[in-house]
Amino acid sequence: MNTEKETRVRTPEGPRAGAALGVSSTTFDPGGMIPVRVAFSGCGGKNVSPQLAWTNAPPGTQSFAVTCFDPDAPTGSGFWHWVLANIPGRVMSLDENAATSGLPLGATEGFSDYGVSKWGGPCPPTGDPPHRYIFTVYALDIPSIEGAGPTMTGARLVFSMRGHLLAQGSIEGRYGR
Repeated sequence: MNTEKETRVRTPEGPRAGAALGVSSTTFDPGGMIPVRVAFSGCGGKNVSPQLAWTNAPPGTQSFAVTCFDPDAPTGSGFWHWVLANIPGRVMSLDENAATSGLPLGATEGFSDYGVSKWGGPCPPTGDPPHRYIFTVYALDIPSIEGAGPTMTGARLVFSMRGHLLAQGSIEGRYGR
């Protein structure tokens, strides 16, 4: 029986390009604590999406997708906090609070496990050890994902990227209360 917790979101097929995307944030340090302002409004935060930037997009990248996933959520299947697709291939970052103040033209937010089609910040149960929040950026060889829209779930996005994934990279932050 495997007792190790999965620490990254996987796609059904691995990336085709050799190099991984470099992913960084000015909002939190890799492996560090995510600030309270990023937390879900129902958990004392302001529900501000973090700043994210990525490098090393391989040739042929036409678009990006971004997800935020909490593998430590007590659901048995984790928790999707952000599902974002169709970010144009020329875009290499998202500003802090981009989910509210303006996503790149053409980008589409999908359905989070909060039951809404927008960013939902960390909100682990009180008393849990800090949860891990994995922000993954995917470089795709297509300009848009067919059927991407407000009802697209994290699982559907990951499935829809099959055969189109050129590279991916992640940054992990932690949050507890």
